Amino acid sequence: MPPRQGFTSTLAFLRKRSRTGLRRSSTSVVTALQMTVCAVGAYAFAEQVLGHNGPLFAATSSMISLGFSRDPRIRRVLEVAIGCTLGISIGDLLLTFFGTGLWQAAVVLFISILLARFLDSGTIFTTQLGLQSLLVVLLPAPEGGPFTRSVDAIVGGIFALVVTMLLPRDPRGEPKTNVRGLLGELSGILRESAAALRQSDATLAWHALIRARNCQAQLDGLTGSMKAAQEVARISPAYRRHRDELGTLRTAVESIDLAIRNSRVFSRRLTSAINHAALSDEAIESLGRSVEDTADAVDVLSRALSARDAAERRSNLRQARDDLAAVATDLHPETMGISRLEGEGLVLLLRPLVVDLLEATGLSHEDAADYLPRL
Repeated sequence: MPPRQGFTSTLAFLRKRSRTGLRRSSTSVVTALQMTVCAVGAYAFAEQVLGHNGPLFAATSSMISLGFSRDPRIRRVLEVAIGCTLGISIGDLLLTFFGTGLWQAAVVLFISILLARFLDSGTIFTTQLGLQSLLVVLLPAPEGGPFTRSVDAIVGGIFALVVTMLLPRDPRGEPKTNVRGLLGELSGILRESAAALRQSDATLAWHALIRARNCQAQLDGLTGSMKAAQEVARISPAYRRHRDELGTLRTAVESIDLAIRNSRVFSRRLTSAINHAALSDEAIESLGRSVEDTADAVDVLSRALSARDAAERRSNLRQARDDLAAVATDLHPETMGISRLEGEGLVLLLRPLVVDLLEATGLSHEDAADYLPRL
């Protein structure tokens, strides 16, 4: 590579990394402030109120417990806080029997790891318990006695829990972003299926199937963010008012999960139908229109479930419900001009997908299914 070209590539790489770093830093200001307040507050409390000299473990325990996650979960904070505190306590206890030194450190670390695995299966818990007990044995004992550090660790863990409860980020943010991305994928899958129908392109239908299968990671991430959000809403006084909204969103996510699973089945069957040239022109047109209309309704549903404003959410939910109901009422092979078995099978597979989406708008299964014409 010529020197000038290499220099240009290096500059481009540095600019890209700088932009990424600045963006990451700008979105972490609130979290960094929380961690700073938590660590300094725990240190100051242990020093000024409890009279401990240099309570380093109060600050480190609080920072490790709080962690650098966007929405700390109470289980995670408790797991790390207890791991830190128990590790320091075990280290202090064994220190009184064995003293300090390398072989003592090895014994303490070995016992701490086995105890951690006995108490909990979490890797974070094991790591923190072992690390803290090891540091206790290796570092000089404080002036107030060995168990002063155990008290400092408890103070740090309590401060982390208080910050988690009182100063979390809006728990709705991440789930709403995730559900918008997931419904965007579902809309894309349906549009790709409609295009495959109209172009009689089995490869395009297969791509839709692969895309639907690849949604599982997004579903798993959305499920995790929903659990974390509901947890924050339960423990945080500032966000308890959002518990009902998050509960409604979680119910919608369960229906969306089923809709995506049904989209996989539909795409797979569509691939076979196209390969066997099993659909008439009238069937292709009517079925393609229904799939396209369903995709349009999914876009409206995405705007509804990701909206922050309650009035906007209700308006879009109502529109999505009406649009999906209009699709559902036509999903009968005779109405759509479909007479061959393969086309009828596709209609039968599209029906439960539309019902799932109707349920995501807030309808019960019975009310959603009532929109379908009887076969």
